[in-house]
Amino acid sequence: MHTTTSRRRIAGTSLLVALLVAVAAACAPPPPAGRGPAPTLQITNVATGLTNPWDLGFTSGADGTWMVYTERGGRISAKPTSGGASVVLAQLEWPFVSAGEGGLLGLAVDPEFASNRYVYACYTTVGDVRLSRYRINSFSPGGLVFDAQVVTGMPVNPSGRHSGCRPRFRPATDPPQLFVGTGDSASVGSIPQNLLSLGGKILCVLRDGAPCPGNPGVGTPGIDDRIHSWGHRNTQGIAFTANGGGYSVEHGPGRDDEVNVLFTGDFGWDPDPPGPSTAYDESQPMTRPGAIGAAWSSGAPTIAPSGATMLQGPQWKGWNGALAMAVLKARELRVVFFDDFLGFSSIGSTFDMRGLGRLRTAVQGPDGNLYISTDNGSMNDVIVRVVPS
Repeated sequence: MHTTTSRRRIAGTSLLVALLVAVAAACAPPPPAGRGPAPTLQITNVATGLTNPWDLGFTSGADGTWMVYTERGGRISAKPTSGGASVVLAQLEWPFVSAGEGGLLGLAVDPEFASNRYVYACYTTVGDVRLSRYRINSFSPGGLVFDAQVVTGMPVNPSGRHSGCRPRFRPATDPPQLFVGTGDSASVGSIPQNLLSLGGKILCVLRDGAPCPGNPGVGTPGIDDRIHSWGHRNTQGIAFTANGGGYSVEHGPGRDDEVNVLFTGDFGWDPDPPGPSTAYDESQPMTRPGAIGAAWSSGAPTIAPSGATMLQGPQWKGWNGALAMAVLKARELRVVFFDDFLGFSSIGSTFDMRGLGRLRTAVQGPDGNLYISTDNGSMNDVIVRVVPS
């Protein structure tokens, strides 16, 4: 483990930032991120023999607490947290396709699961990326049934490249708000800057797919009213604090993976700027001048952060209140502190997990422990439980 420190400003003039910092100091609560020693971590396998487990979540109801998880090849399974074997709830079929980065991707459990039994899953099809709602009738083979389409028409690349797609419910919202990070499909046409396209965006919808009332496009011509923010490249993670403060995690091109505060507006990725070229130009900056800047950036080289969660609870010691990101390329758990609501950040710690390989997602469970899935393929993947002490 090693510790480094860096700081990065969000876009805006120095005067404006200074003013906002003064306001924050006067009326904001203490910084959410803890300081102090990192916890000691004990790691045990929860599920083994998996192939590209992409996301996971936890249900709670009359039938106990279950960990539900997706595998990119189309399988949705569940495992009781009290122990016992996993159960395959469903295997997605045509028009579902799995190719490259595409397939069965993000998962979200409805905050009112105990009464409505809803879970939501992102997946690629022959014509788009979509988010569908399912009902778990029983935790038995075939117990998952389709209920409704929530979002369709997110652009898809036939190769699967830059498919997104991470859904997360924002806490403390009524009705519940579901945020969906999407990919730009690595296609020409300035998709991230096209306000009628759902690619390269973060969407905010209700559980039936209706737009969240605070979206900038509501009542505004020329912008899809489900769009919360735009100018994103390939959002891989969304995480919320207990009171609803949100962050997104996305991959950069040759440099600058980013963590962004979930503001509305333009975050600046434009791979096809005006000019004679019609190519998908990955030499462009991740955040072009004048756009909203990142709360944290990897610089060079990229590390490929993916699914993330906010660590909460005194058991996490110095990591309490920090963002924990599963990292693919660097094969580590990266912990980032956010010092205030403006998003000034510092790298807290990195925990080397190279023995597990590529890490796809990190989710804090209802027991307060951290659950991490790997992404190595060919039945070589696991979901592990990380217990702090």
